[in-house]
Amino acid sequence: MKHNVLTIVASLALGFGLVPDSHAIEILRWQRLPLAVPLVVGQERVVFIDRNVRVGLPPSLGERLRVQSAGGAIYLRASEAIAPTRLQLQDVESGAIVLVDIAATDAREGEQPLEPVRIVLQEAVAEAGGDTAAGPTQAARPARSRQTPITVVLTRYAAQNLYAPLRTVEPVAGIGRVPLRRPLALDTLLPTLPLKARALAAWRLEDQWVTAVRLTNTSPHRIDLDPRVLQGDFVAATFQHPDLGPAGASTDTTVVYLVTRGRGLAESLMPVLSPIDAGTNLPPAAAAGRTSDEE
Repeated sequence: MKHNVLTIVASLALGFGLVPDSHAIEILRWQRLPLAVPLVVGQERVVFIDRNVRVGLPPSLGERLRVQSAGGAIYLRASEAIAPTRLQLQDVESGAIVLVDIAATDAREGEQPLEPVRIVLQEAVAEAGGDTAAGPTQAARPARSRQTPITVVLTRYAAQNLYAPLRTVEPVAGIGRVPLRRPLALDTLLPTLPLKARALAAWRLEDQWVTAVRLTNTSPHRIDLDPRVLQGDFVAATFQHPDLGPAGASTDTTVVYLVTRGRGLAESLMPVLSPIDAGTNLPPAAAAGRTSDEE
């Protein structure tokens, strides 16, 4: 796997003895294979990933590994020897997972400190290594059309985030988590069915949003779910399950994925209509049952 690991050195400065070896940066390219990041006990090693990431640690590490994350860099410091252990780095915006295998060993006398590591994600490599023969006109080309419709990409991504293990979530460039409006009233979403609805999460890709809404049956009867009964301005709607069991059963809850264009779910719902009082807009005398001739 030597072709996956490169070392970038400030060669000119290093050649003249102006920059120490510790300023080299080891580059690891993420190609869906776990990346090995060795550690030395008592030494901090920096991992640059240029993304806002969460670090998933197995409970077995306990207090033996200190992990800090800030500004697209992860700082790892082992306090004692650690057997090979796998960490999960998750991109906060896209949910993409990068697997890192660490192992900490005791320092050896005269051994140079380990250099920092930079993890290059696959989409970044593709952008940097594009068709250089196109020259300056490359930037003027329109973006390549997607082979899979955005509605399908968003729905699949939302379902994976809710139902699949994080390590299996397929990374999608450009997808970002969208904050939900709280509280979000969903009384008009399925007004004809005895359901309780609650928005769980939302994501956006280009000009489309997907919102995952949890549906719970509140009746003692089984309910068949049909997208045609949904009320709102939706590009697509997909139920995780085709029906719901009676209230209290293990099958009484599911999720519907609602895709909207140009706006989120809150702006795509049907308005709530208040009861109409026909006498509200009548003149005072008419409202009281009197006419001008009776005065």
